[in-house]
Amino acid sequence: MEIHRNITDKLLVVGVWVTAIAVTCLFAWILSDILSNGLKNLSWTFLIESPHDAGRSGGIASVLVSTCLILIICLVVALPLGFGTAVLLAEYTSEDKLFGRIIRCNLDVLAGVPSIVFGLFGNAFFCIYLGMGFSILSGGLTLACMVLPILIRSTEAGFRSVSDDYRRAAAGLGMGRARTLVYILLPVAAPGLAVGIVLGIGRAIAETAALLFTSGYVDRMPGSVLDSGRSISIHIYDLSMNVPGGESNAYTTALVLVILLVVINWTSTWVTNRFSGGNLLY
Repeated sequence: MEIHRNITDKLLVVGVWVTAIAVTCLFAWILSDILSNGLKNLSWTFLIESPHDAGRSGGIASVLVSTCLILIICLVVALPLGFGTAVLLAEYTSEDKLFGRIIRCNLDVLAGVPSIVFGLFGNAFFCIYLGMGFSILSGGLTLACMVLPILIRSTEAGFRSVSDDYRRAAAGLGMGRARTLVYILLPVAAPGLAVGIVLGIGRAIAETAALLFTSGYVDRMPGSVLDSGRSISIHIYDLSMNVPGGESNAYTTALVLVILLVVINWTSTWVTNRFSGGNLLY
């Protein structure tokens, strides 16, 4: 029996290492392909110049501006709603209550809905019903709907991972729920919130299908959030699939996207570490 258990443990360890190595090699292969083909065109001019000749020449300035505006709208809408809902589910609704179970079930279903369905919903509701048309605002609001389930569930998990001893200690000191949440629970649950933000931004910034039906395809510099705008992911798709001779700029744009994701991930980790250490509380 002991020998069988040891063999099982060793096989499990080997399986975990093989999986980790396979994933790492796959990521390294993809990254090396992007670097080898994208670095040669990457320059400051590429970042500050707008696309020309359907993207074959020029840069991605207008694409970056549109992407940033879409992300800002997405986060401005999703963060307060997601954080508030997560607090409601984690701190004011017990796990065995029917209301909480229904909300969590719906969130889990929404998290698995294909992005094209969100795109069709955003097109029907924001673009047509609310009259926003193909615009950056429509795209940002649609992405907020996509990000909310992930953000809420990860933030709720972060709050629920905090030991009840913190809550009891705060109650013993006479602290109200709001002060306990801000000064005690939030710093401890910060990693969960950071995970939700990173996953949400990662899904939003790399989204293509939903934005095709909402933010539009135009690659000119937007004048306002009601103008149509092309995101980075759509720009990469268009250059690689629809524009002959656009593969070089597609690779360079993909490299910029990877760099943005790394910077966002690193920034979220740094802020979370500072927050967890209590440096941002006072």
